[in-house]
Amino acid sequence: MKWILVGASLFMIGLGSAQAQPPPPTYAPVPPPRYEVVPPPPGPRVVWEPGHWRWDGGRYVWIGGHYVERHHRPMQWVEGRWVWHGRWVWVPAHWR
Repeated sequence: MKWILVGASLFMIGLGSAQAQPPPPTYAPVPPPRYEVVPPPPGPRVVWEPGHWRWDGGRYVWIGGHYVERHHRPMQWVEGRWVWHGRWVWVPAHWR
């Protein structure tokens, strides 16, 4: 019985501290994409991944585009994009 009371007390303390958390940080809107000159592909098995903005904790930093090698199986290339999930989240480009 004593352990149940100790466990319940710790649980209630945990609930109280979880409610006292500061609000999540706010992020500036994502800047528009930069114009990039796409160089000729270095070979037939590559796909261009355009540049994108990355949040570094205090500001957005531009990550330049580059070529990515095609997947060895027939798959669809999905470009990276910013998605709103209560805050802006970068979903990297990937094969699907």
